[in-house]
Amino acid sequence: MSEQNRFFRKMNGLGNDFVVLDHRLGGFAINEDVVRAIANRETGIGCDQLIVMQPSSVADTRMRIWNQTGGEVESCGNATRCVADLLFKESGKDTVTIDTAGGLLIATRADNDLVCVDMGAPRFDWQDIPLSEEFFDTRNIELQIGPIDAPVLHTPSVANVGNPHAIFWVDDIAAHDLERFGPLLEMHPIFPEGANISLAEIDDQHITLKVWERGVGLTRACGTAACAAAVCAARKKLTGRNVTVSLPGGDLQIEWRASDDHIMMTGPVEYEFDGELRPEMIAGG
Repeated sequence: MSEQNRFFRKMNGLGNDFVVLDHRLGGFAINEDVVRAIANRETGIGCDQLIVMQPSSVADTRMRIWNQTGGEVESCGNATRCVADLLFKESGKDTVTIDTAGGLLIATRADNDLVCVDMGAPRFDWQDIPLSEEFFDTRNIELQIGPIDAPVLHTPSVANVGNPHAIFWVDDIAAHDLERFGPLLEMHPIFPEGANISLAEIDDQHITLKVWERGVGLTRACGTAACAAAVCAARKKLTGRNVTVSLPGGDLQIEWRASDDHIMMTGPVEYEFDGELRPEMIAGG
């Protein structure tokens, strides 16, 4: 295996961090053991997700995403911005396309070194989330934590923005222990593929968000969760279609375009360091 195949770049979007591998010219097999070895924060490189760039016949690159527990997922907004910035610098282009399991994404350079990603149109049908039972109105589904007559969390909105999300609307996100409830809700039977769980607090056109990410846990930022919260808030008429979403790692600007229902997510990218994977990290591949 060549050194190029072992080369990695560590990046993050609002603190949501990634190990990025470029396998467009060849690479090694990825499995759960390899992902866990690389993502381990004590013995590996450490990251929320492992990102692998591969060749694509329909886009500038194919992007595959594995959560730190080893499961492959469809989409990641923060990772998309990171990969897009790599492609901007490599090609000199201002617009790039990225092929993901969640769909084809278009990213453009924005002002102040930010990256804007067209995340496509959200899906709200219960079968598209997916949910295990039919709900006519996915703005509020029957799901709660706590006593039936005094639930701690209840009636979330659900949406799919490349991956499944459930958003609970609360008056104060600090008043709820998402680290306690997140694991229970992530794998609740109503979500056959699991779900990302968010608490959202709204103040005018501003959403404060806390996210339990499927396969990761509490995260400093989740781009798709920000998109899901923004469109669900607009759908419930809690906000307009253009909002600021504040996560522990920083802010994202989300616009849900009325012209085509596409979600435009704009935010920063940070390069941390480059390195080479140790052979034992990829021995399981």
